[in-house]
Amino acid sequence: MSVRPADVSAVSATVHRIAIAGNPNSGKTSLFNQLTGLRYIVANYPGVTVEKREGRLLGSGIILVDLPGIYSLSARSPDEAISRDVLLGLLNGESRPDAVLVVIDASNLERNLYLATQLIEFGMRVVVACNLMDEVEARGERIDCELLSRELGVPVIPTVARSGRGLDELRRALMGGSIVPHSRHSLELPLEIDRCVEKIASDLTSSGATTCCVSRSAALLWMTDYLSGDATGRAASRRLVAQVPPALAEEMARTAEELNEAESDIAAAIIEARYRHVSQIVSRVRVQRSGGDALPRKASIRDRVDSVVTHRIYGFGVFVVVMGLLFLSIFSWAEPLMGMIESVQALCVSAVRVWVPDGLLQSLLADGIINGVGSVVVFFPQICILFLFLSILEDSGYMARAAFLMDRLMSRVGLHGRSFIPLLSSYACAIPGIMATRTIENRRDRLTTILIAPLMSCSARLPVYLILIAAVYGDRLWLKTGVMLGLYLLGTVTALLMAVVFKKTLLRGPRPTFIMELPPYRLPQARVIVRTMWDRSKQFLTGAGTTIVAACIVIWALGYFPRMDVADLSQEVVAQLAELDGAPLGVDERDHILAGAQLRQSWLGRLGHLIEPTIEPLGYDWRIGIGILSSFLAREVFVGTMGITFSIGATDDASDMLRDKLAAATRADGRPLFTPRVATGLMVFYVLACQCVSTLAVTRRETGSWKWPALMFGYMTVLAYSAALAINQLGAAVGWA
Repeated sequence: MSVRPADVSAVSATVHRIAIAGNPNSGKTSLFNQLTGLRYIVANYPGVTVEKREGRLLGSGIILVDLPGIYSLSARSPDEAISRDVLLGLLNGESRPDAVLVVIDASNLERNLYLATQLIEFGMRVVVACNLMDEVEARGERIDCELLSRELGVPVIPTVARSGRGLDELRRALMGGSIVPHSRHSLELPLEIDRCVEKIASDLTSSGATTCCVSRSAALLWMTDYLSGDATGRAASRRLVAQVPPALAEEMARTAEELNEAESDIAAAIIEARYRHVSQIVSRVRVQRSGGDALPRKASIRDRVDSVVTHRIYGFGVFVVVMGLLFLSIFSWAEPLMGMIESVQALCVSAVRVWVPDGLLQSLLADGIINGVGSVVVFFPQICILFLFLSILEDSGYMARAAFLMDRLMSRVGLHGRSFIPLLSSYACAIPGIMATRTIENRRDRLTTILIAPLMSCSARLPVYLILIAAVYGDRLWLKTGVMLGLYLLGTVTALLMAVVFKKTLLRGPRPTFIMELPPYRLPQARVIVRTMWDRSKQFLTGAGTTIVAACIVIWALGYFPRMDVADLSQEVVAQLAELDGAPLGVDERDHILAGAQLRQSWLGRLGHLIEPTIEPLGYDWRIGIGILSSFLAREVFVGTMGITFSIGATDDASDMLRDKLAAATRADGRPLFTPRVATGLMVFYVLACQCVSTLAVTRRETGSWKWPALMFGYMTVLAYSAALAINQLGAAVGWA
């Protein structure tokens, strides 16, 4: 075991790095922002994708580290596991903090002091910020922080992070060298359990795995995790004693299991003992103000609001309105910004074509890099708006209610209520949606959510839908609207059905229970919301964006090489070019014909011909095959590829020229290529296929194995191919054009 806290005999030590720990919704991040003045950096912990925020404490050289929210050291989700490993010094490549600032919600002391007492018992240098004191006072109560400080043996500072109250005192406590280590053990356990804990603690000390001052705390935590009865707890217990000799670990396990057989549910008994200890402390430090009402007015308002937003009928009405505003904002508010980005992109391409001579460099800059970057950046406003809304909903306290509301529906397909947020995020992009699954505690539920998240129609599919619907359904507004709605519904329904399949087969497990503490309603802080939105959006742009840009350059190279001289092109192309020589406005048309001819004989064109026999039963030819191949790396690349393939050069999804070209495209025998049946089958293919290498890469990082992204790609490809095949073959059988 590597848990070796500072020697409790040392009364002072230089503090360089302080971790901020606390329950979710305790105001931890707000306090971090106030103490650092929002001057922090965001990164990931070594080897994992969990976000890490570090900032310098204003007026000092001390680094503050904002850890993910955690209820106790018995971590259940990946986020909580990171917090625990950092606090206990178990995370490879991450130094253990010199001290811990524990932020507790003063309005819910019983729940929040659980973690604080655990950390204090481990002999850590601890300062407690008793936050949200204004809400306690509004209820007619008072917390005696001086008495709480004596009970815990560590400094306790009353604060209100949002208003800045108590920050100066807290800053002085962190900088003034008053952080001294303590290792109090006031927990009263049943006699048999206490003997077992002492036995395991003695084994840990004698083996040199821990120091004697923390061995009891380590033994308690290990027993709680080991006897919790689930795989997550067992894995956490093994990690905690990773450096203990195997023989000793087996002896510890035998001792704990013998006690568990003799007594009933030892882990629950330890947890109850700690809550009993905390309740005794709270009963002494909580004071009812003279003249204060027992039932606060604000709590009554919250209850009335909750009775509506969590109601099984009215709550869904509110939810539909909120989600409607969210989607409306994504699809409408972003359009002006997207138009501006596309205009800038077009200007850059034009400038390159004017200032750089024709040839390899011009094509690389214009078609490979600028258009590659543009294909990602153009969706950045939608991503920003999505994260802005999600930040507001999370900070206001509504998102927890939405998850509670959706749990009833999600549980019917075997999913956890917490799966709702990742799936919702996947409508904008599957990458942040998959990353958001880190809050799901159960690994089976988390993997199921990851596997179905790409079925939600992300914004990258939208250009494909728009251009194909415009090409085959003309100006019939209601028909186009119905097709678009049907595509989104198809993805959602398929995702839920696949969740049932996974939960009944590969990821079978008990129906998840959903226990969530509903946070109080709070007014979101504008600068915190904007900062959160920017951090998350920037992560998408710099992470997924760079992958897509690299992929676009690869696609460009495959479509550019090998180049042929005009004289070496087919006789048909040479004859078409000869007809245009000297004709008015014939230059653009000549360039388009040349681009199409070069693409057809490029490596990408040859690949299209190679896979043509495979996609022919779907009603596709080699030109559509090129679009499918190129868009494997990024779906939106399909539109640009179609533009080049049909000899009109680079274009965008709203181009009437491309729409008309697709509508008029014919096969060798003169039959239309993009009929309603073929276009519908192609759109369904894009709904169900995993055409995104970035999603697969993120899945690999989040699951730690290539097995899951391989399964995701395989089952979605089978679904997409089967559905497109059925539409084309059955449609032809019933005479659908």
